[in-house]
Amino acid sequence: MSEEQVVLEVKHLKKYFPIKGGILKRTQGHVKAVDDISFDVRENETFSLVGESGCGKSTTGRAILRLHEPTDGDVLFNGENLIDVSKSSFRHLRKDMQLIFQDPYSSLNPRMTVKKLLMEPLLTHKLATPKEAEEKTVEMVEKVGLSTEHLDRYPHEFSGGQRQRISIARALILRPKLVILDEAVSALDVSIQSQILNLLKQLQEEFQLTYIFISHDLNVVKHLSDRVGVMYLGQMMELAETEALYDNPLHPYTKALLSAIPSINPKEKENKERIILQGDVPDPSDPPSGCPFRLRCPMAHDRCAEEIPRYIEAERDHWVACHLYDE
Repeated sequence: MSEEQVVLEVKHLKKYFPIKGGILKRTQGHVKAVDDISFDVRENETFSLVGESGCGKSTTGRAILRLHEPTDGDVLFNGENLIDVSKSSFRHLRKDMQLIFQDPYSSLNPRMTVKKLLMEPLLTHKLATPKEAEEKTVEMVEKVGLSTEHLDRYPHEFSGGQRQRISIARALILRPKLVILDEAVSALDVSIQSQILNLLKQLQEEFQLTYIFISHDLNVVKHLSDRVGVMYLGQMMELAETEALYDNPLHPYTKALLSAIPSINPKEKENKERIILQGDVPDPSDPPSGCPFRLRCPMAHDRCAEEIPRYIEAERDHWVACHLYDE
């Protein structure tokens, strides 16, 4: 990939949730949902975050947008540090960064028609007069594959796929530069998933969008992504371009995840070695010493319990946090 302009830089981001207990509700510990991760996102690319449930990928997306206030770290959007911006001043940046949720029904106000749902962001940010907002709403509805007949209907009158199209239209009507998609297709049927993914690709090209795609579905990620970051227990285990990651995974955790992808090709099934991880994901409030993955890693050795692996560039544009590559 050529060196595109970096839109977003995440530097040593942390998000700890306090654990309170006792009569006085004092803080007794922290859940380390996101624990010192760094990455960048380039203009017009799709950067994906993958990992098991509870690995911190959704919290990362929300912390970037300050829906969860970060505990520490920096988030630079077009060179401006979002962490330093006051809450009142942050509002003008919201229109450039949008979030599409997993469940379109709960993210849409059931008491508002599609027309009102789409006009509201334009009027709130004072980007259009009511007449202009109505015109832009009609245009956007058609771009996401719905018709003007749907404008006066309510969310409960639509299928799941149609609701997600409305959510996409609502996010994109502000013409944002960055869109975070948090499991945006995981609640949909497989046939509908492919339609929504193709729509997202089409809209990305048309509006020159940058995506952060959060998912646990590695097949979907492979289809949509330019680069992929693999998270485990709040930390970044590996990051590389999609083709490099899928063809040559370096981290034992990434290898295990990719080995679990189902295949309908009999030859692939024969040649594929399934890596079954033992044990459960550790408690993020009490993570293990050293490497967070060591308790389940088939390649773990003494050093893994003593030292946290450095996040290094093992190959060109291929980053990994593993002692196997840092001798």
